[in-house]
Amino acid sequence: MLRILIADDHYLIRRGLRQLLEETLPASQVDEAEDGPKTLAMARQNKYDVILLDISMPGKDGLDLVRDLKDTDPMVHVLILSIQPEEQYALRAFRLGASGCLNKSGAPSELIVAVKTVLAGRRYVSARAQELMLEEVVGAGSELPHKRLSDREYQVFRLLASGKTIGEISELLALSVKTVSTYRARILEKTGLENNAQLTHYAFKHKLVSDS
Repeated sequence: MLRILIADDHYLIRRGLRQLLEETLPASQVDEAEDGPKTLAMARQNKYDVILLDISMPGKDGLDLVRDLKDTDPMVHVLILSIQPEEQYALRAFRLGASGCLNKSGAPSELIVAVKTVLAGRRYVSARAQELMLEEVVGAGSELPHKRLSDREYQVFRLLASGKTIGEISELLALSVKTVSTYRARILEKTGLENNAQLTHYAFKHKLVSDS
C-alpha cells in the first residue's frame, strides 16, 4: 500500500490534499502532520513513500527538515509544496535531497502528476525551477553575493532579512546566540553588506524573501 504523509500547518489545506489523494490514489494511506517536529517523529515511526512538505513549517526550518527526513530515510520522496517563489528555496532543496518542488497555486492535477513522477524515481521540476537550474549550469547570476553562502548561512540570512532577531533565530534553529552572531558576521562579510537593513533590502530586491 502506498503511504503518504501530508505535512502542512493549515488544517484546511491538509484536508483538501488528503481528499484529493484518496480520491485519485485509492490504494493509499494518507497521514497528516501539522508542524516540523511531528513530521520528523512520524517519519521516524513509519515508512512513507512520499512526504508532501510545506517548506514553511512551524517548529523547524524547512530546509533543515528536508535534510533530516532524508537522513531518516534516504529512499523517501520529499515533494515540497510552497506559496513562496522557487527562487527562495528550490536549488538548495534539491541539493539536500528533495524529489520535487511544487507551487501551491498550481492545479490539483499537477500535484498528482508530481506524486506519480517522484514515485517513478524521477524528480518533478516546475518550469521556473528548470530555469533556475539552467542559470546555475551556464553560470548566469553566479556572481551574486548570496550564492557564496553555505546552506546554514543562507537560512540565517533569510531569517534576518525577514525581521527575525538573533535570539529568535537561535531558538528556531536550535543554535546558540553566539553561533548565530558568527553566522551573521560571515554573511555580512561574504555579501559585502553592512547591516540588517541592507540585508533586507538585498533579499527583497532579489526575491529571496516574501512580502508577507
